[in-house]
Amino acid sequence: MIGFLLLALLAGAMLSVQTGVNVQLRAAVGEPVAAALASFLVGTLGLVVLVLLSRVPVPIATAWQRSEWWQWIGGLLGACYIVVAIVVAPRLGAATFIAVVVAGQMLSSLVLDHYGWVGFAEHPVSPLRLLGAALIVGGVVLVQR
Repeated sequence: MIGFLLLALLAGAMLSVQTGVNVQLRAAVGEPVAAALASFLVGTLGLVVLVLLSRVPVPIATAWQRSEWWQWIGGLLGACYIVVAIVVAPRLGAATFIAVVVAGQMLSSLVLDHYGWVGFAEHPVSPLRLLGAALIVGGVVLVQR
């Protein structure tokens, strides 16, 4: 469990770095959507190399037939996040932007967990979970000031 928590912490740290890198890429490219596209192209190339090196099968055609349409929008959601980050983060600053992102993640995660949506196990909202989310939102207010 500790290993997974550390990986999640690392992923969170990478989000902050990724946001700054993509903002700088926008400065070089000139447009937020073009910068997001360039970022995703590099990520896609990295994944292609990883798949080839690990020899993982990629049964896209059969997976498409066995899945729901909404199971394929993860990349689109990621692209939207990247464009928003490129546009908004320079105006808010890294700490405020990431704090608001974490608050949004926490609030939506409570709903996803409560109803067991998009594949998550059901974890009902409880007063303690609401308090935890409120503390995160309070942290956003403190970081922003």
